[in-house]
Amino acid sequence: MTSIDFPKKARLLVVDDEAGARESLEAILEDDYQVVCVEDGQKALAVIQKEEFDLVLLDMSMPKMSGIEALEKIKSHDKSLDVIIVSAIDRALEATSAIQKGAYDYLTKPFDPETILTRVDRALQKRYLEQEVSFLRSEMAERSEQSQIISQSKQMQEVFQTIKKVAGTSSNVLITGESGTGKELIARAIHNASERVQKPFVALNCASIPSELIESELFGHEKGAFTGAHHRAPGKFEFANGGTLLLDEISSLRSEFQAQLLRVLQEREFTRVGGHRVIKVDVRILAATNTKLEDMVREGTFREDLFFRLNVIPINVPPLRHREGDVSLLAQYFLAKFNRKLNKNIKAITTEAMAVLETYPWPGNIRELENLIERMVVLGTDDTRIDQGDLPYDVLFHEETVHNLPGPEGSNIGLLQARHSFELSYIMQALRKCNWNQTEAARLLKIHRNTLIQKMKTLNIRPRS
Repeated sequence: MTSIDFPKKARLLVVDDEAGARESLEAILEDDYQVVCVEDGQKALAVIQKEEFDLVLLDMSMPKMSGIEALEKIKSHDKSLDVIIVSAIDRALEATSAIQKGAYDYLTKPFDPETILTRVDRALQKRYLEQEVSFLRSEMAERSEQSQIISQSKQMQEVFQTIKKVAGTSSNVLITGESGTGKELIARAIHNASERVQKPFVALNCASIPSELIESELFGHEKGAFTGAHHRAPGKFEFANGGTLLLDEISSLRSEFQAQLLRVLQEREFTRVGGHRVIKVDVRILAATNTKLEDMVREGTFREDLFFRLNVIPINVPPLRHREGDVSLLAQYFLAKFNRKLNKNIKAITTEAMAVLETYPWPGNIRELENLIERMVVLGTDDTRIDQGDLPYDVLFHEETVHNLPGPEGSNIGLLQARHSFELSYIMQALRKCNWNQTEAARLLKIHRNTLIQKMKTLNIRPRS
């Protein structure tokens, strides 16, 4: 899986009618970025139509055209171009209006260099991730189904290399990994990169089939073989002839059937249930499990000879929590996917919400992340962003998430971190209970509303629009 190369120096457009403000911003940004400055909204629109930019820093109060009006025209020209609004006055209503109109962020003067650089970097990282998702999606349309495995992590690159090596063989492959890591996608990628791609790919979840029916499912049956067998039916081996058969959750097979499967794998032939004719097949076997078969072999619940027959080439799919950088990439991918599928327009996932997603351990792996993003899109309102307060309680306040969330300086460990985590959790619970009405939440918390607002600012809790 390749990834897109982004420009080393992003191009920024600074729009402000005050020469001092333009010079100040240029001085802060010019070491890291290419900076172009203009003095009003009309000139900004003219230059945007001629040149490419990665981010716009836009003053709120300007002559000829207001910041909000310029923002609307910029987003009308290029929806993907993020805009950070800069204002001389910290007005919550003004900030909310700007965000609703499509602004990515809102800053107030005087400029703090560290804050500006941090916010600009966050906005660019979001843009780059969106571009990479778009790039990967275009690859999916052109390449084999392996491209549907969205990843930029080093661990998954090693899996991709193994897929390339084994695809051209007919050797059995055992795919292991936690539930929800995408083991079937790996199996399909192997099939689609092989010479068997024109033949069927058949998947059977062994755990979903009652033990008394598994033999019929795999090998088929003759008419009258058992009660309810009113006609002859081929099994999965026959359907997959010439192609690939994935035996998912192979560990659930009962021990007496394991011996029968082993013989079929060795001889490449079988008889239907209730039949006598030997049927020969050419099928490549891929097996998948979230259980350690080695432990089952030691315990005597899985045949050692079957294990070695299946485990010719092992592929372990790492859990999402060990795939560095993939949570953000997948979250952006799923957001775009469900926006299209559900005809919604949830604009983005905020930096604070993404920080929570990246620290959450994802016990359900990619499937859990996909389901969460789908829920957020279904419940979300068009032209808004998924924020920290929109996330479910069990994700937001999971022990590992709270422990790893950034806190005030010096509070990474010990009592101060514990207090920070507790206050964050307690205040968020009150805000949720009061549907984010700050006055009611302050009354519930038995503190003054101004104290609550200050606490929210300290804990980086953003009011919901």
